Order: sequence, then C-alpha cells, then structure tokens
Amino acid sequence: MKKVNKVNLSMLCDFYELTMGNGYFESGYKDSITYFDMFFRTVPDGGGFAIAAGLEQVIDYIENLHFDEEDIEFLRQKKIFSKDFLEYLRGFKFTGDIYAVPEGTPIFPNEPIVTVRAPAIQAQLIETFLLMSINHQTLIATKANRIVRAAQGRTVLEFGSRRAHGSDAAVTGARAAYIGGCAGTACTLTDQIYGIPAGGTMAHSWVQMFDSEYDAFRAYCEVYPENAVLLVDTYNTLKSGVPNAIRVFKEMLVPRGITNFAIRLDSGDISYLSKRARKMLDEAGLHSCKIVASNALDEHLINDLMMQGAKIDIFGVGERLITSKSSPVFDGVYKLTAIEQNGEIIPKIKVSENTAKITNPHFKRVYRLYDRESGMAIADQLCVYDEVIDDSKPLTIFDPLATWKRKTLTSFIAKPLLVPIFKNGKRVYESPPIEEIKAHCEQQVATLWDEVKRFENPHNYYVDLSQKLLDIKLKLVKESAGKE
Repeated sequence: MKKVNKVNLSMLCDFYELTMGNGYFESGYKDSITYFDMFFRTVPDGGGFAIAAGLEQVIDYIENLHFDEEDIEFLRQKKIFSKDFLEYLRGFKFTGDIYAVPEGTPIFPNEPIVTVRAPAIQAQLIETFLLMSINHQTLIATKANRIVRAAQGRTVLEFGSRRAHGSDAAVTGARAAYIGGCAGTACTLTDQIYGIPAGGTMAHSWVQMFDSEYDAFRAYCEVYPENAVLLVDTYNTLKSGVPNAIRVFKEMLVPRGITNFAIRLDSGDISYLSKRARKMLDEAGLHSCKIVASNALDEHLINDLMMQGAKIDIFGVGERLITSKSSPVFDGVYKLTAIEQNGEIIPKIKVSENTAKITNPHFKRVYRLYDRESGMAIADQLCVYDEVIDDSKPLTIFDPLATWKRKTLTSFIAKPLLVPIFKNGKRVYESPPIEEIKAHCEQQVATLWDEVKRFENPHNYYVDLSQKLLDIKLKLVKESAGKE
C-alpha cells in the first residue's frame, strides 16, 4: 500500500463524484449552472425536529478546496479520466453560491438545510463532504438536545470519545453535543480546537492503585482540592464509597472553606443509590455536595430517573450520545432541484413510486412563520426564490401530511431561514462563536411548542409549499409520466 504523507479533504469524496465530474466535462456541461438542495426526510428517534450543525466545517472545507499534484497523479493512474479534466482539476476552486440554515436552528423534514448554486462539477464534488459533516453533527446535536431536555435543567456533560466512531467523530461530535445543549465534554482536543470546556473526574484504576479507598480519596483531594469529584462505586457504594467520601470531604476540604466537590455514581441502581447517597450527604451536613451519574445513559433513562425522583445534579452521557445509538443515521440527501439555461432557472424534480422520495423542485426560499404575539414558531413555508411573504396579509398554510387541513394565519412574522454563506466563491458569512451558536439553539428551541418537543408521537410541525411552488411540483410530476 502506498503511504500518503498528508490528507487533502478534496479527495474525501465518493469516487463517482469524480467520474461524474469527468463525464460533465467531456459532455460539455462543466460550466452549466446547477442548483442542489440538502434536506432530510425523517427526524431521528421519531422526534419532532432536528438541530442543524456542521456548517462551520463545510465552510472551512469549501475555502480549502484544491487538488494537489499528488492527487492528480493518483487520478491519472486510474486511467479513466481525460487529460483535459485532470488539467481542469489542477486549477480547481469553488466559484458558486451557498445558502444555509445557521447552526443551532431547529429544522424539519423536506426543507432545504443547504442550497448550492454552482457549475455542475463543483456542485457535484462537494456533495460527500457536505453530507458527511452536516449529517453527522446534526445527528449528534439533535440527540444531545433530547438528552438535555430530559435532564430538566440538570447539567449534561458529553463523555463519549472512547466509544466514538473515530477521532474526527469524537471531536466534532463533542462540538455538536455542545451546540445541542451539553455544558462540556471529556474530549481535550475539542476544548483545544473549539474552546468547549473539557473536564473529568477519576478512574476506577486510581482507587485500585492505593491500599485503601480512603487513601485514594485523600490523595485525590490533595491534588485537586478545588474540584474534587470522587468515584464511589469501585467497591461498595453505600458501605464504603459514600462514607469514605464524606470523611475525606469533612477532613480535608470543609475546614478550608471549600464547598465545590461531588461524588460520582457509575454503576448499580442509579436512582436508588442517588437517593440514599443524598440522604447520607445531607445528614453529614454536606448539602452543597453534588451527585454526578454516568453509565450508558440516554434521554429515556434520564427521563425515568427524573420520574423516580433520583437525586442527580449532573449527568455524564457517553456512548448513547456520541453514536446516537438508538437512531444512528441522519438521512440527509443532496438532490438536483434546478438548472440554468440562457439565464433562466429551469426547475427539476426526482419522481419516485415512493411518494416520500419525490423532491421539491426549483431554487427556493424558506420562511419560518412566528406568532406575532407569543413569538412561537407556527410553520415553515417553502417558496420559489422570487416569492416574498408579506406578513401584513393573511396566509393560508396546509398540513403536509393532510392537505385538506388548512390554517389561516393573520398575525405572524415571516423570517427567512436560509442565509448567504458564499457568493461567487467568496465567503460572505462569519461563523459565530460556539457560545453564540449554543445560545441560538436554546433560544430557537424555546420557540417550539411543547407538543412539537414531545419524545413520543410529537405534534406534526407544518412545512408547507407556497401555492406557486406546489403548482410547479404537480406540473413536473405530471410531465414526468411522459418521460418514462
């Protein structure tokens, strides 16, 4: 196997993107302007919405798109690419436009998350990375938001690096979890790169290293007196772990006026143990001592713990968050929606016997409609690019799953959902600091009705097509029958 000294992410694409690019080039389509939408069809875990994430990495990728001489030589050896196409790749750069939903925004099925307007080859080549980045981080941000909401205000920390699907999944997964609402991560590299607070407690091996659990706790408090979190389940949680922690806290930290300390439960019946531990701590006068819980948690287990009255202040969530174990795939897709011919935008559609896979054609705008009085989100509407919603006039929207159900809005505010990211190949969007993205997520999720946020059988949020767009779609579906 040939050793590759460095990795150029421009080559992180499905091979067919390159063969199609070569085909476009040889067929005279290399400069044809195309429009592609990225959207998704179903919300993970049967939820009511997803959380957009991963755009910042796409921006960095687009700005660094290029093919090195080593890449071109590698492709030349495949002996299927034309000499002229390989020469084209030598000077390759993205020159198109990109519009996207800002990270942290709640999103719904079948509406564009990203729209790309670019020459055919360029639009095709970026498909794999765009889908990979946004599918992955949107999946994890969505799962994190579910877990954080289940915790009902308790702190949630991401603990999943060791179970992540590779190093990049650990780093960007922790980033996405933070956007979704987690307060921090165990991943040091995510902290170094993105400034997301990293932290940790102790390992069972620390306790095992010493002659006694008591000695292990004393040593730890000597080294980390200002933030001691003692793991109390190495031997017997209630008979030795919690009593030894209480003894050490009272001997070493309380006399120094230190009250920022905690115990961690990592096994057993977390609900029962947390309630017993809380009682023991309070009886010892350690009311400020927090209880941290970990061990294969997710939103359903946390929800159960809350209903059982568990006395937990902080949740450390690992494998079921970083892999979105219960729903591990985000089904974002990337489809052609229009082309330009002689300056005119010509809508395109993909038709399927599976009606859920019939695409929404054309270059589109997406509006989110908010109730003017409450500020709550009512619906999203997809429009043709040249339509503008006038929120001073009544607007009728339809339930997408039951088009006979109509709702007329009379007091609402319409806000565009997609914002320009690149224009003519140049970035026109500045990614907000990660703290702002996280805050935006929290604020926007708060605009969704509780019925939409239910974990089971959530209310169906309206994602409607304007009458103009619907007419175009139905016309294209009808015309497609004649192309069979």
